[in-house]
Amino acid sequence: MTLAQYLAELEQELVVAGEEAESLSFVYRALNELSFTDFVLKLQAEVNQEDRDQLKAIHEQLLAHKPAQYIIGSSDFHGLTLKVDERVLIPRPETEELVELILSENPEKSLSVLDIGTGSGAIALALASSRPDWQITASDLSEDALALAAENAQSCGLDLAFVQSDCMEAISGNFDIIVSNPPYISEADKDEVGLNVLTSEPHMALFAEENGYAVYRKIAEQAEDYLTEKGKIYLEIGYKQGDGVAELFKKSFPQKRIRVLKDQFGKDRMVAVDNG
Repeated sequence: MTLAQYLAELEQELVVAGEEAESLSFVYRALNELSFTDFVLKLQAEVNQEDRDQLKAIHEQLLAHKPAQYIIGSSDFHGLTLKVDERVLIPRPETEELVELILSENPEKSLSVLDIGTGSGAIALALASSRPDWQITASDLSEDALALAAENAQSCGLDLAFVQSDCMEAISGNFDIIVSNPPYISEADKDEVGLNVLTSEPHMALFAEENGYAVYRKIAEQAEDYLTEKGKIYLEIGYKQGDGVAELFKKSFPQKRIRVLKDQFGKDRMVAVDNG
């Protein structure tokens, strides 16, 4: 039996279980650091016992709805390779769009930034990597998430400040930019979330009270005291939350411009608050 044939057998079982067939080869390639060419060549060869054992072990984890990135132990984000495990959400491509928006609209060399709910540190580290002179503070309610974010900062050779805080409670100082990708899924929308996400990723980083708006409300109510005069706010939002989040910030910042921006798929995904 060739490796391709063995993969096909295991992949069919993944599909039946509601998982993506491609995850198996994705994890296998990553763990073995195989180029696409090397992988294609291996597919045509007889499968050996070592590969059988490894593929079976990966397959069992995927059947248990463990995300591919957790099995690999890392995830790529905006040119960085970040360690990820069950302490943090896996960074999503949509969040890279939020980073790109911030970078494109803020060319200044020296700015102070607060990242609320940093998780793996993805947003804060991507900004620090692209803007080495920015002063960046990354906060999270979870001590475990902050510990992992600090590991990622060290492995990326980036210098950030880390603060354990529930929104602004333990934050001091003023910031030119406040950014957040907070938990925003409503319990009512649980059925829209993938089984591997529900099974493995931390629920405190996924779900929020008040139909998903609880953290946005906190930020809207508290942010004014922590922004500089020309300070801006950038948020990732759920695709159904554009109008709701915009209304919250219009109440708190009637003098500022509020924009709801779409992602690459045409869905509402970001809210930006600035002086226009």
